[in-house]
Amino acid sequence: MSVSALSPSRALGGVSGLLQVVSLLGLVLLLQWLLKALHQFPSPPSHWFYGHRKEFEEEGELPHLLKRVEKYPRACVCWMWGTRAFILVYDPDYMKMVLGRSDPKAHVAYKHLKPWIGTGLLLLEGQTWFQHWRMLTLAFHYDILKPYVGIMADCVRVMLDKWEELASQDSHLEIFGHVSSMTLDTIMNCAFSHQGSVQTDRNAQSYTQAINDISHLIFSRLRNGFHQNDLIYRLTPEGRRSHQACHIAHQHTDAVIKERKAHLQKEGELEKLRSRRHLDFLDILLFARMENGSSLSAEDLRAEVDTFRFEGHDTTASDGRTLSYLNSRESLVVQSFLPSDGLPFRDHLELMPYTTMCIKEAMRLYPPVPVINRELNKPITFPDGRSLPAGILVSLSIYGLHHNPKVWPNPEVFDPTRFAPGSTRHSHAFLPFSGGSRNCIGKQFAMNELKVAVALTLLRFELSPDPSRVPVPMPVIVLRSKNGIHLQLRKLSDPGGDTDKL
Repeated sequence: MSVSALSPSRALGGVSGLLQVVSLLGLVLLLQWLLKALHQFPSPPSHWFYGHRKEFEEEGELPHLLKRVEKYPRACVCWMWGTRAFILVYDPDYMKMVLGRSDPKAHVAYKHLKPWIGTGLLLLEGQTWFQHWRMLTLAFHYDILKPYVGIMADCVRVMLDKWEELASQDSHLEIFGHVSSMTLDTIMNCAFSHQGSVQTDRNAQSYTQAINDISHLIFSRLRNGFHQNDLIYRLTPEGRRSHQACHIAHQHTDAVIKERKAHLQKEGELEKLRSRRHLDFLDILLFARMENGSSLSAEDLRAEVDTFRFEGHDTTASDGRTLSYLNSRESLVVQSFLPSDGLPFRDHLELMPYTTMCIKEAMRLYPPVPVINRELNKPITFPDGRSLPAGILVSLSIYGLHHNPKVWPNPEVFDPTRFAPGSTRHSHAFLPFSGGSRNCIGKQFAMNELKVAVALTLLRFELSPDPSRVPVPMPVIVLRSKNGIHLQLRKLSDPGGDTDKL
């Protein structure tokens, strides 16, 4: 038969078959490369295709993780599906080496955040990241954070007033939603100079619900191999829900930016703002000039606002479980450190040592961001001699590190004395705000907010956890409790001082 006699369909079929063979060969070679690269690191038996995926179901991931931490020293391999694999790290020496490098964020892990928070400080890389970091660090200067303490206290009081009203009807209270609204209120008033309280604003409530939906949807998508393709995902019910939730979040962000711009356009307001020594977060973004002299684009502006609201609101709200650990015994100890003539927060937040110890211990047990991911851009050799080539995904498990019995004796026990003044530990044993050059720039803001919230709460209520509803941690981008955070509250007859002295 002559070549000309071949039909177009048969010719295309031959090309298609050749492409399938090439693709299969590529997968085999990739699998061989991964097996060779990861052979020094052990792992439990895995399914030939689904890998360890069943371990990463919502309810079972953290218990399986803790079993790995006990069984495999320093690190182990996780196979998700097909040729998708990564190294799971939970050792402080390993953490120190990886965080001390400039490896980029793992695209495969972080790309699903982009439709929500855009390419802001969290997702930027290289020189552009450094420019934004240098610009935004100004918003967290000590002199800027200092007056925020009074604003934080006002936001906490709004929440506590709600609690007092609800506690008069039922002493059992689920607090996560309340804490989430309070942290959003704090961000809006401190970083964006919003007037009024968003804790009673229905639009703000729709925003927090949208963020909750996005978090769960991204978490589910990361663990579904069929949802990795953007086009396929958009056609699914989950994809449509995610798109709608992102739209609601962006509408709220755009309204915040529009409100501030309108305020600045008022006669005299712009010059008054320029004359201020320190600007808030949104002011800095609006007046920013990049190295080429251009201001931030509307897309970049929204991305930075969305990023900070996520990191400053959602992650701090997840720390509301700190209160669930402050049972009657700890509450009394904390109260003994608080001055009876009011709380001199503005100048003396550091004079609350036991409160700080309790917050840090709660963050050790439940780190707000349980895992961060990097993609090695060059080979690495760890202190024990094991090595990895460039191109390998490394998942730094903050949760595993904080629960590693080789790092923290009796890691499941709540023991604030671990953080007593003078105590020593590995420099990378405690990483609730990550580490290295890309650690959280808002960590002091978050710590101040938590100190204020805990102190004011304990001046008004005696707390005890609800033994029938113990928090069940679940990693949904940030660490949340699957069943909420339930407390029993008793209003104190003597509030223990004038808490308005802030």
